[in-house]
Amino acid sequence: MTGALWLDPALRCLRAPNPGPLTGPGTNTYIVGRGAVAVIDPGPQIESHLQAILAALGLGETVARILVTHSHRDHSPLAAALSQATGAPVCAFGDSLTGRSAVMERLAADSALGGGEGVDPAFRPDITLPDGARIAVGAEQLQALWTPGHFGNHLCFLWRGHAFSGDHVMGWATTLVSPPDGDLTAFMDSLDRLEALAPQRLFPGHGDPVEDGIPRIRALRQHRLHRKAEILKHMTQGPATIASLTRAIYTDTPPHLHTAAARNVLAHLIDLTETGRVDAHPAPCADATFRLRKNS
Repeated sequence: MTGALWLDPALRCLRAPNPGPLTGPGTNTYIVGRGAVAVIDPGPQIESHLQAILAALGLGETVARILVTHSHRDHSPLAAALSQATGAPVCAFGDSLTGRSAVMERLAADSALGGGEGVDPAFRPDITLPDGARIAVGAEQLQALWTPGHFGNHLCFLWRGHAFSGDHVMGWATTLVSPPDGDLTAFMDSLDRLEALAPQRLFPGHGDPVEDGIPRIRALRQHRLHRKAEILKHMTQGPATIASLTRAIYTDTPPHLHTAAARNVLAHLIDLTETGRVDAHPAPCADATFRLRKNS
């Protein structure tokens, strides 16, 4: 994608030049409104992308708000430079530690848990947006929906019956849930919250718009339930590690994605441990051994 693609008379999309295995064709930056606009997910710290965002603004248009779905380095770092260039405040749920569950806070104290891939530790919003916050930008109204799971501070933004879904729901791939920033229990709950609002279209952080939001949300939920069932089935054969489960379950996944797949397996095992289905020795971490709990 070169330049801005108009998805609606009040919505433009630019794609950052950061394609990759976990970013697909690149990060989507959205410009919402006409005149006074909101920019959603400025993207990675790439000067050419900053200039592309500024060039996409029409004559006399101003950036009134910079909205960030979550603070991974492919979404949030350019926010500070865009704010400096436009004077617009950066708005998000909080910094990179905000929104973690008590379980993840406890597990994060164990350095063996791993994780932290792609986090933007320096991210600090100018304005914090609580769950349900309404954002008025010119003639447009958006609403923040806290959707932890992929990341503790993840927000979706509701707009005209649609949703900017960040990395919570995408059409081209399933979502990475890497503890402690990712939390599978929270992810499943957030899918329920988003589905209950029945968004028509989803504008994700990567890839093309999802034209029918509800079936995609349900497909992601079913995918996670299927992976959970696969994990439990393989564990009936005896104790397992994250590595052994990843090899057994992700047979259809290219090997270069197995590191990410292993993080999803860990997220499932933490959820199963917390719900009493599985025991971990020692505590859940990247190198632990996991066993089905008797009478589970």
